[in-house]
Amino acid sequence: MIEMFGERIVEAGRLPLFGFFAAFIITFVVTRVNVRLIRSNVRWFRNVTAGDVHIHHVVFGVVLMLVGGVGSVAIPDAHVRFDLAAAVVFGVGSALVLDEFALILHLSDVYWTEKGRASVDAVFVALAVTGLLLLGIHPFGYENFWFDSGSGSGSLSPLYAAFLFGNLVLAVITLLKGKIWTGLIGLFLPALLIVGAIRVARPASPWSRWRYDADSRRYQRAVRREKKVRRPLIRGKIWVQEFIAGRHDLIPPELMQRRADAAERARRRRVARARRKAAARAARAARKATPGIPRAPGGEGRSEGRPRHGALVRARNRGTVSRMRPRAQSRRRPRHTGQEEDPPPSERPRAGTSG
Repeated sequence: MIEMFGERIVEAGRLPLFGFFAAFIITFVVTRVNVRLIRSNVRWFRNVTAGDVHIHHVVFGVVLMLVGGVGSVAIPDAHVRFDLAAAVVFGVGSALVLDEFALILHLSDVYWTEKGRASVDAVFVALAVTGLLLLGIHPFGYENFWFDSGSGSGSLSPLYAAFLFGNLVLAVITLLKGKIWTGLIGLFLPALLIVGAIRVARPASPWSRWRYDADSRRYQRAVRREKKVRRPLIRGKIWVQEFIAGRHDLIPPELMQRRADAAERARRRRVARARRKAAARAARAARKATPGIPRAPGGEGRSEGRPRHGALVRARNRGTVSRMRPRAQSRRRPRHTGQEEDPPPSERPRAGTSG
């Protein structure tokens, strides 16, 4: 095993790639175990927060990817150990980023939802591609059809150019038929691209919508194949995803707490609303029991004949004016026009008498 490792990895110059692959797997497993312990509300395992802001581990992954990528470019080729360290750092950051690939895709915290399975799919794709590269399988088989050594100009040979163009066309057709895994792995194993391009497309794929009619034989065959072959494979893939990443239909503790807080706020609002209604009913009953408060016309159409506020004000003003008017009249004095008024007949002097 050690001799095979030295021959296939070290001597072939794939040691940094192996470091990336191992760091990627270990980081992904540790991260998933950590988040599942946090979800289970296990002590000593908490989310990273800065005040009220929850810092997702994709942030740390982006920083580590930047450090590892810049380090691998800046380090000279002769320093294999430093290249290995940079590849390990880059692998750790890549695992943290792809573990929250669904969050980046949907721009929403869908980590524990069904949409969060896209993160596991992205991790599987990265592992498959890296594993094939580690085994020495290169895309489109370029190690067999590379530069034309006879020309000495470093240009592509016509044979390789035709081979590359044909594989690209087959890969596009396979992906349009909805066969993602066949198209991606077919980049490394071109024979799969031929099989994927020839076979019928999946019912919900763009190729099926463009090329198949609902009553055609090819569409009916695609539906039967989807039920017999594809659905069992999908159930198996979901089981593997849930085994690795946990079930997505369980409610995390944070969401449970938010729902409990929302229910408590709703209960408080209902209690406050009931108290306000009870106070309003008590006030209406008190106004009914108090005599001397006239009702506004048309009050029967309103709840319990409650008079309007303006009618109460006008009634009070009318009562105040009626009480103040006699007092004002009693205090009013006659005006003096400058002429003396005639005395009453009893006080006038009689004729023939002297004053």
